[in-house]
Amino acid sequence: MPELPEVETTLRGIAPHALGQTISEVRIYDSRLRWPVPGSLPATLTGRALTDLSRRSKYLLFRCERAQVIRKSDHPGTLLVHLGMTGSLRYYSGSAAIPDRRPHDHVDIRLGSGALLRYHDPRRFGAMLWLADPASGHPLLAALGPEPFSPEFDAQSLRRKLRTRSAAIKLALMDNHVVVGVGNIYANEALFRAGIRPTRAASRISLARLGTLVDTVRATLSDAIAKGGSTLRDFVDSNGEPGYFQLDYFVYGRGGLPCRVCGTTLREIRQGGRATTFCPRCQT
Repeated sequence: MPELPEVETTLRGIAPHALGQTISEVRIYDSRLRWPVPGSLPATLTGRALTDLSRRSKYLLFRCERAQVIRKSDHPGTLLVHLGMTGSLRYYSGSAAIPDRRPHDHVDIRLGSGALLRYHDPRRFGAMLWLADPASGHPLLAALGPEPFSPEFDAQSLRRKLRTRSAAIKLALMDNHVVVGVGNIYANEALFRAGIRPTRAASRISLARLGTLVDTVRATLSDAIAKGGSTLRDFVDSNGEPGYFQLDYFVYGRGGLPCRVCGTTLREIRQGGRATTFCPRCQT
């Protein structure tokens, strides 16, 4: 599943080309995503200028101002895009030949420059929805915790949220009410870097160790973004290139192999239905 680094990589690839552009055409080829793509979306988006592109957790947010030809019902709003488990949003320059549609290409967004944004999602667990202002009040966004790179995510706030949590720290770290965007891969890697065993009760971790964990979450995500995210199966960035952070994994997917730090055999268990790998020596 594309996690925060993959979504951020997609955003950074698209933003320089799409920001300030006007949407000239929208085509829906298959609306059957996690939530149906609104049939009104082409009429809603066509003629609107993209004035801001951002990310909230694993959601891409495209801020759209009023249409150039004002209609009574027109109000600024936000296009929300989620990549689901296997989705990608590709950018095709207007100066290059745009390939024919493939199976699972579900939505095309044409820009005034002639460029194309194409949403591709084989398993159709993603989403493309129009949010009225304020977008932050939408149920998908309203209850989200802090961004991992924000000042609101620090050791003190983490301790307040975890002090009554008996759940394992890895499961707590993946809770979007605690902090957003730390999925399974990056929770494994951040906990290894922090030297914290993923099964340890969240409420029993000291403030000092939580401070280390905050730092390793940020460092792990930053390293992944710099390497274009992780490609385990389907993910490609906005230019169709895979990420390669998976080449640097310390633990994820390496159960039974020697630890890259101490040589101890890595253990793999299941937590919350997901694979967890850790070093029984480096992580306590």
